[in-house]
Amino acid sequence: MSGYRLWYWPTLQGRGEFVRLALEAGGIAYEDSARVHGVEAMLADMAAHAPFAPFAPPYLVAEGRAVAQVADILLYLGDRHGLAPGDDAMRYGLHQLQLTVADFVAEAHNVHHPVAAMAYYEEQKPEAARAAAQFRDERIPKFLDHFEAATRAVAGEWVAGGRWSYVDTSLFQVVAGLRYAFPRRMATLAPHYPGLVALHDRVAALPGVTAYLASERRLPFSEEGIFRHYPELDGD
Repeated sequence: MSGYRLWYWPTLQGRGEFVRLALEAGGIAYEDSARVHGVEAMLADMAAHAPFAPFAPPYLVAEGRAVAQVADILLYLGDRHGLAPGDDAMRYGLHQLQLTVADFVAEAHNVHHPVAAMAYYEEQKPEAARAAAQFRDERIPKFLDHFEAATRAVAGEWVAGGRWSYVDTSLFQVVAGLRYAFPRRMATLAPHYPGLVALHDRVAALPGVTAYLASERRLPFSEEGIFRHYPELDGD
């Protein structure tokens, strides 16, 4: 085992899934610690990293250091395990794309919680319907246009060229999550994004990812996570 401990809510894919996918694709051993030790242990562990305690999970612990925020965790893993090219231009370019993924994930979550993150969806359904229409019509295409362009920016099957990187596994999760949350909208949009669709399929075929998707470690999408399927929020 590498000594990595990944802490995240044990019953959700959520933001932790972006880290899990990179670890699994890279064949990097880790403990999904809250599933083993429980949420109370995670909260106690977070506090123990003061004065630089993570604001929220997910975070990765290695050699006594806590690295939080998905993009920062993936940058850390990319540097140490070759999950991204080493030249500065590509290294920071991939980090930039990962931060854009983080922006998109926040907007996807806010669709079903547009008023208050701590209030139930059922308490804000009219507002969510309005947010979903704008998200489907404007924001999904805007982000997917950007990600599609990234799949074509350099020669090769992957965003960084000849080898997969953590951005590829993250874009896989974006496509998979959107297909779950907005199946009708994604069916309409799919022909416009052949690069992303092909990238999703290539990531799914990586041996580590294939094994992970078939295992119990891969939790299903649900209405407790970031990507939630409420049929009334979907549309062509």
